[in-house]
Amino acid sequence: MSGHNKWSKIKHKKAATDAQKGKIFSKHSAMITMEVKKAGGDASSPSVLAAVERAKRDSMPKDNIERALAKGSGAGGDTLEEVMYEGYGPGGVALLIQAVTDNNNRTAPEIRHIFSKAGLELGTPGSAAWAFEKTDEGYKPSTPMELDDATGEKLAEFIEKLEDQDDVTNVFSSADTPE
Repeated sequence: MSGHNKWSKIKHKKAATDAQKGKIFSKHSAMITMEVKKAGGDASSPSVLAAVERAKRDSMPKDNIERALAKGSGAGGDTLEEVMYEGYGPGGVALLIQAVTDNNNRTAPEIRHIFSKAGLELGTPGSAAWAFEKTDEGYKPSTPMELDDATGEKLAEFIEKLEDQDDVTNVFSSADTPE
C-alpha cells in the first residue's frame, strides 16, 4: 500500500508548483534589481514600478520584492549585470539571449552547454545582433525568417530549454512569428 497516500500526492504536486513559482520569482527579482540599478537607486522610477507591478501580478511576496529593491540600490553584497549572448538556432535562426547574472563565468558555460547539447554553437558578440532592431519591448527581427513546421517546433523546444536556465530573462529570435 505504499505510495497510495493522499499527502504524498499533494506533496509532490506542491513541490512541482513551488519550483515553478521559484523560477518565476527569481526572474522577477533579477529584473527589479536591474531596473533599480539602471534608475540609479531610485525605486520610484517608472521602469522600477513597472517591474514591481509585473512581479505583483505573478503573486510575488512583498518581502521578496523589497529584498530585490534593496539589492538593486546597493544594500546587497553581490552585483548583478545584464549580459547578451548571441547565436544561431535550428534552421539558422539568429538568437539574442538576454540574461541577468551575478557570475558571468558560470552563466556563459551554461548557455554554451545548452547550445552544444542541441548540436549548435554560441556565437561571438555581434554575430547575430545585425539581424535585429532595438525596440521599446526589446528586439525584433529586421527581416523575419520563414520556417517550416518541423524547424519551428525544434526552435520552440530550444528556446524553452534556454528559458529554463535561471539567469535567462528573454530570448529573441529572427523567425517569423504569427501575431
